[in-house]
Amino acid sequence: MRDVPAAARRLDAALEWAPTGQRTVPVLVVLVVVANLGGVGTVGLLLLGLSAGAHDPAGGRAVIVLTALVYLAVALPLGVLVGLRWQRPTAAWLSAGRRPTPAEAAHALRLPVDIARVAAVTWLGGALLVGVVGAVVSPFPLVGLRIALAALLGGVVAAGVSYLLALRMGRDVTARALQAHPPTGALSLGVRMRLLLTWGLTSGVPLLGLVLLFLDPSNPEGPNRAAVVFLTVVALLVGLLATLLTGRSVGAPLRDLRRAVRRVGAGDHDVRVPVDDAGEIGLLQEGVNTMVAGLAERERLRDLFGRHVGTTVAQQALVTGVSLGGELRTVAALFVDIAGSTSLVLRTGPEEMVGLLNRFFAVVVETVESEGGLVNKFEGDAVLCVFGAPTDHPDPAGAALRAARRICTAVAAAGEVDVGVGVACGQVWAGQVGAASRLEYTVIGDPVNEAARLTDLAKDTPGRVVASEDAVRDAGAGEAQHWEPGAVAELRGRHRPTRTWVLRAD
Repeated sequence: MRDVPAAARRLDAALEWAPTGQRTVPVLVVLVVVANLGGVGTVGLLLLGLSAGAHDPAGGRAVIVLTALVYLAVALPLGVLVGLRWQRPTAAWLSAGRRPTPAEAAHALRLPVDIARVAAVTWLGGALLVGVVGAVVSPFPLVGLRIALAALLGGVVAAGVSYLLALRMGRDVTARALQAHPPTGALSLGVRMRLLLTWGLTSGVPLLGLVLLFLDPSNPEGPNRAAVVFLTVVALLVGLLATLLTGRSVGAPLRDLRRAVRRVGAGDHDVRVPVDDAGEIGLLQEGVNTMVAGLAERERLRDLFGRHVGTTVAQQALVTGVSLGGELRTVAALFVDIAGSTSLVLRTGPEEMVGLLNRFFAVVVETVESEGGLVNKFEGDAVLCVFGAPTDHPDPAGAALRAARRICTAVAAAGEVDVGVGVACGQVWAGQVGAASRLEYTVIGDPVNEAARLTDLAKDTPGRVVASEDAVRDAGAGEAQHWEPGAVAELRGRHRPTRTWVLRAD
């Protein structure tokens, strides 16, 4: 028995293989025939062990064996033909490589049950036949009953193993049927049924066989040691096979589910689990696929949401929800506008202008986001950017001024457009505006208007950027050294003069 674990591992590895495609049904039939022949051999050896040493004056044992062989020669091919005929619709759509209809899919899911039913009927007929023959040819009337009971027990084992074997080896057919028509809750092949069947094969049948051995009235002295040892060994081997088949039918899908969940946790939303079980596990597999599809859709919507309103706004909305309203915040507003855009579009044409704008906006977005700001909105050929809303920023004014300098440098290096950049700082109202069905995150206040007006001045200023005095004053010392006082200007819409700052000439 020390070699049993190694044999179990080899058998478990063998169960990894399964036929695929149109060859599934014929291969299953061959495997089931082998399983049934094994059951026949087991019952035959058991009967020989039971009758070892018994007197057989009429040659009844030979008649019984001959009857069993003739029955097998007729019943096994007939059972194969019946099994193939029952599953002819399954073989048809598999051979055609087409999607099964709902009726064909439901029929394919009955493959393990059909194969087990053929085995059970075949064994039941054989048990009745050899039991009657045994009762007639044997001088002991109860011998026929003993033979019939032994054959019935062998039939239960053969049918159970056939079911589990077909369940495991036919998972490709099950997966294709369920892919076309996912499980809806009808648990025809549930885990409970498999566990109960495994219990019957590993405990119920062997124990019942032992009880019958000791209660056999034709053998008042009890069974001989060889019969008990043989039945025990058979029970161990059948139990090993049944347990491995059941464990594989449950463990393999759970292993795939565990791997899929791990990949989803790592951010892979393209993973899908093959649905190859018609019971609770299949419902779980389908549920995981539905969940992953929902997560992928949610991630796609969040990505689209973030692209339209900004990543920080999207994250805040996902955490706190969206509603009308907002708050007062101190922010730095940066406004960028292309100079001479009207004449530029006339020269380039609308299609080329769109490509130019996209390249220009890419520079602005990358620069602003790298400084911790929010690109709040695109306004034709202009962009409004905010630092300090909706999330706090340790140095909004300094970040806005640095972003302005970097944008002007990058645009000048590209040489495609001329821009003006205005920067202002102060208190604004920041939040959602619009209607309950259509919201937009925005900032409203004097610094936003001031930044827009400064942009007009910047288009005619060397360096192409103008900042308000408040913005430079609130920035950190490291940034303020890049700026120097500019002119005092009367900005449109403002009732007081505005002191401006421009880039320091190097």
